[in-house]
Amino acid sequence: MITSIASRIAGAESEAFAAERIVDALPHPVLAVDAEGKILFSNHAAEAFFQLSEALLLRTRLKTLVPFGSPILQLIEQARSRRAAVNEYRIDIGTPSLGMERIVDVHVAPITDNSGDDVVVVTFQERTVTDKIERQLTHRTAARSVTGLAAMLAHEIKNPLFGIKGASQLLESTVGDDDRMLTRLIGSEADRIVRLVDRVEVFADNRPVEREPVNVHEVLEHVRELSSASFAKHVTFIEDYDPSLPPVLGSRDQLIQVFLNLIKNAAEAVKGMGTDAEIVLKSAFQPGIRISVPGAGKAIGLPLAFTVQDNGPGVPAEIQENLFDPFVTTKESGSGLGLALVAKVIGDHGGVVECESEPRRTQFRVLLPMHRA
Repeated sequence: MITSIASRIAGAESEAFAAERIVDALPHPVLAVDAEGKILFSNHAAEAFFQLSEALLLRTRLKTLVPFGSPILQLIEQARSRRAAVNEYRIDIGTPSLGMERIVDVHVAPITDNSGDDVVVVTFQERTVTDKIERQLTHRTAARSVTGLAAMLAHEIKNPLFGIKGASQLLESTVGDDDRMLTRLIGSEADRIVRLVDRVEVFADNRPVEREPVNVHEVLEHVRELSSASFAKHVTFIEDYDPSLPPVLGSRDQLIQVFLNLIKNAAEAVKGMGTDAEIVLKSAFQPGIRISVPGAGKAIGLPLAFTVQDNGPGVPAEIQENLFDPFVTTKESGSGLGLALVAKVIGDHGGVVECESEPRRTQFRVLLPMHRA
């Protein structure tokens, strides 16, 4: 049906066929609706979204797919009367068949041609992906908010600590054996605090990332070998890579640190599971994810997805949304800076990192832009 609509607009059958293929490739559901509310066209994403085949959708009116009195119907009338596109955000179109909570952004635009047909194009964008991206941008900001604290710690704490350690070393040579243990304790605790400050100080590093084309599969393989030889000896690794992925423009060393942190967390999550402990490393090309970032003239595509998945008990639900904030941790001895550093590094590379967790399946997914020569 889109062929006939596009033919009136483009005036050429070949262009209409190309237009149909382009709309079918879009990741968001798209419907063309006539003046009577009948659906004239649906793309593949719409079939998946409404869980109906194209043949069934073309015999359906839009009002039967959305809740009674849905604002979408008013938006369509507004678009027709104004002869201009209208948008509405966070509309709940949940139904028993779709699921009771389906929050979408809706974009309605009339087809302005001379045919006299009041056809409008309705595009849905589910909020699940959008909300995740917004949360990652918030995490990125939260990670950078530690910068001022890091600078203060470096100056106000590290220097006195060196003095404390030096004094404890001088005392060690003058006290008896019973007190020498205390002076050594002072020195070791001063060293521990310095190491913690060094970790926080990383957030104050605002230097541009030295970039080069990086094969992330080589990074993942390198990190897997390091992990298998040390903290992840008890883990079975499963690799599911798409070898056709192009490289990423970034810092190899920083990306190694990112995936080392993620795999270390996964290994700790499956500790104690014996031979059942499993970590899956996966890569895939996923077009359709785009974000707008400050300073960029247009939305940036993030088609390269790299996943670290474990079969551990999962992340507690109460901290999942704040998991990448500084000082948020589930570990008794953890500092809560590892994932915050991951968020900062991936943000500096123009990407985002997200987490989905349930018992026996926790995924950390890194989305990155591809390198264009």
